Amino acid sequence: MKTTALRIYGKDDLRLETFELPAIKDDELLVKIVSDSLCMSSYKAAKQGPEHKRVPDDVAKNPTILGHEFCGEIVEVGAKVKGWYKPGLKFVIQPALSGTYNATGYSFQNLGGDATYGVIPAIYLEQDNVLPYEGEAFFYGSLAEPLSCVTGATHANYHTELGSYIHKMETVENGKMAALASVGPMGLALLDYVIHRKRHPKLLVVTDIDEARLARAAEILTVEDAAKNGVELVYLNTGKIDDPVAKMMEISGGTGYDDVFVFAPVAPVVEQGDAILGYDGCLNFFAGPSNTEFAAKFNFYDVHYNATHIVGTSGGNTEDMKESLEMASKGLTNPAILVTHIGGLNAAKDATLNLPDIPGGKKLIYTHIDLPLTAIAEFAELGKSNPLFAELAGLCVDGLWSVEAEKYLLANAPALKAD
Repeated sequence: MKTTALRIYGKDDLRLETFELPAIKDDELLVKIVSDSLCMSSYKAAKQGPEHKRVPDDVAKNPTILGHEFCGEIVEVGAKVKGWYKPGLKFVIQPALSGTYNATGYSFQNLGGDATYGVIPAIYLEQDNVLPYEGEAFFYGSLAEPLSCVTGATHANYHTELGSYIHKMETVENGKMAALASVGPMGLALLDYVIHRKRHPKLLVVTDIDEARLARAAEILTVEDAAKNGVELVYLNTGKIDDPVAKMMEISGGTGYDDVFVFAPVAPVVEQGDAILGYDGCLNFFAGPSNTEFAAKFNFYDVHYNATHIVGTSGGNTEDMKESLEMASKGLTNPAILVTHIGGLNAAKDATLNLPDIPGGKKLIYTHIDLPLTAIAEFAELGKSNPLFAELAGLCVDGLWSVEAEKYLLANAPALKAD
């Protein structure tokens, strides 16, 4: 079986190539990959090359396939792993393996999301990282991994009681929460999750300095909908406020916040988060910096006397992914709010290398089609001269990607030329 895949050879050295996959072993799966959601972690891997913790040192000689947020169908099952693994069934994959930095999308030569086909090695089956998926849309499956990251982040926060050494894991139920610099794709995922889960805060303050992104977030995740779920949602442009900390403290009623999530590796934002922590407040530094020397001030007086603390999370585990899939399948969360661009595998290289400079949310790649990376917001205009985009524009209700739009795209878009 041949595959066409985006492979990394070194720093800024990505190549879209077609090559032969090896025949699967008795404990492996051959899979068809349909959709992959591009992640900033792939951009970091492309920029750092073998200096990245998950990218092998010998990648120049043995290139690996990028992409770890993918969904597809099983094509062939090894003789020793027959069970629910059956040809034609959809699957998603938890890319992070226990006990190692190796992960699909970084470390494997024959498996990654930016490919038409791949071979899932035995270790993923042994660790139960290949999950059955029964949803209609492939892109819901692709977004399960990023959604699991924010799910895991809330589970990683912890709180304590005076006189006890037991850490109570989780955000505070009916507590006060702030999400800083949080209207990018991952921030929106967190907001959607915490508003619609049973264990939600009673106050949720969302900040950013980009008015357009705040406005889009407020249209998608409305104050009214949050209120129906018992959450007082406040959007705040801290770029227009002389003293953001004072304003956020005022909104909290002067107590500060039980849980603070920081979505930007920017020292002043981290320090804002620290300054608004209440007693026993937990700051989750979600943003993954590229700079290994990144640092920010933290108030250690408050660490000692106000029991403030900090955690950092990177990715989610398999249980987090299962929870994310369940919430999406029940309609409690809407993964479509994350997606702003659609493209074919031919667009994956340039999109990955320029990801920070492309505005909007998630960039969704369909690996078997040939399509330039295109903003959903541009579909209607492009549709004036291109029937494909005209139809897609009509299927994107309220400007959001949809199950119907995906089905139409897969049936009507030009096939990948190298496929």
